[in-house]
Amino acid sequence: MSLFGDVRYWIENKTYPPDETAVRSHHRLVLIHLFPNGNGRHARLIADVLAIKLGRPTLSWGAANLVTGGGARTRYLEAIRAAAGGHI
Repeated sequence: MSLFGDVRYWIENKTYPPDETAVRSHHRLVLIHLFPNGNGRHARLIADVLAIKLGRPTLSWGAANLVTGGGARTRYLEAIRAAAGGHI
C-alpha cells in the first residue's frame, strides 16, 4: 500500500491516536527520501498539517532547531533510527 493509502486507512479505522498517526506518517515520509536535502523538514511540515487536520496542535519538534547540529537534532535522528527498527 502507499503511504497516503495507509494514512487514510489509519484515520478511517482509528488505528492510532491522531498524534501517533502524524508521527508514523512523518517517519514513513522521511524513509521515502524524496529530496537530496530537506526530507526531515518536509516530513515535519506534512505531519504538522496532518495533526492540525486531525484536530490536534502541531507537534513539539517545532520548538527546537533540528536543521543544525546539536542535542535536539541528535535525539531526533536517534528517534528516526529507532522507528526504522520498529520502535515508534
